[in-house]
Amino acid sequence: MISDGPLLADSGEPGFGVYVHWPFCAAKCPYCDFNSHVRHQAIDQDAFVAAFLREMTAMRAISGSRTVTSIFMGGGTPSLMKPETVDAILNGIARHWHVPDGIEITMEANPSSVEAERFHGYRAAGVNRVSLGVQALNDRDLKFLGRLHDVADALKAVRLARDIFPRMSFDLIYARPGQTGADWTRELKEAISYAVDHLSLYQLTIEEGTAFFGLHKAGKFVIPDQDQAAELYEITQAVTSDAGMPAYEVSNHAQPGRESRHNLTYWRYGDYAGLGPGAHGRLSANGTKYATATHKTPEEWLKLVGEQGHGMVDQDALETEEQADEMLLMGLRLREGLDLVRWSALSGRQLDIDRENFLIDHGFIERLGNARLRCTPQGMLILDAVVADLAA
Repeated sequence: MISDGPLLADSGEPGFGVYVHWPFCAAKCPYCDFNSHVRHQAIDQDAFVAAFLREMTAMRAISGSRTVTSIFMGGGTPSLMKPETVDAILNGIARHWHVPDGIEITMEANPSSVEAERFHGYRAAGVNRVSLGVQALNDRDLKFLGRLHDVADALKAVRLARDIFPRMSFDLIYARPGQTGADWTRELKEAISYAVDHLSLYQLTIEEGTAFFGLHKAGKFVIPDQDQAAELYEITQAVTSDAGMPAYEVSNHAQPGRESRHNLTYWRYGDYAGLGPGAHGRLSANGTKYATATHKTPEEWLKLVGEQGHGMVDQDALETEEQADEMLLMGLRLREGLDLVRWSALSGRQLDIDRENFLIDHGFIERLGNARLRCTPQGMLILDAVVADLAA
């Protein structure tokens, strides 16, 4: 068990995170393009624990000694793990890197797989923050989204999480077929009323390779158009801000001080070790930053770890320009904006003043003193275009 204590104060540095990917789900959601797999036979969790521990050794050899500032267990459905599995993985991380007491340790959970006994087991192992995949607060849309839970299950999970864990977040998907601004306003206010301190609010997008892609292409359902989606986004910003949970990133909202420490490490362009099938990482060693990726298929990953001590299929040294572009993309997602001092130190250059002034004049970005640059609310709606223009 990793000891629980006061949350590690945010020093403003990006930090070093550890991401653990549990790739298994009870069912594949039709909108999901994450690396998740359904297996109808029992999973040999002991074998996967042993493989995670071996892969940690390989990642530790790259990263060297680091102090972990957050751990995140994502998926897939990590709440399908036994508490003993979680405990073994967390203790393994503590043996490979320095893990101070009280750092943020998050686990994603689906309401359909939530049990009080299991939640207490995760808490005993050291998990102090849970992120629930609620996705909708009406049964019709939950069925459309392919979720295995109903609203009653979701609210039971919310109550359990609120009672057992110091911190809780849950996800909702908006811009669903037929969803009006009034519908979304009511649903969002209801979500906030459940005393959560963090919400992740994602617009439904149709991704190639998902079940929804073919159905949408065949005209089986229609999602809100660009103007309607923009209206729903603006409602999201207004309702959450009024409730004291403003956006601190494009899709993430929190009470001040309750932001996800782990996700901030990504967006501030810190390092993180990615463990498990299909996990990605960014690790710095000897002045070089590496992009790592492991094999996506759980069984192939397991085999690779047995053969070579890790499941990595990519370990690419990033050029300075690649790193600068990644930092730009990540930093402009944040309400605090891009740290221009860090970006200039990394890239060895300044932003193009003409491009910057053009975007400022059109109301898409703004300066925060001399040290930061951020997107305006209007700029967030066309974030990809803003990043492309500044990176050109």
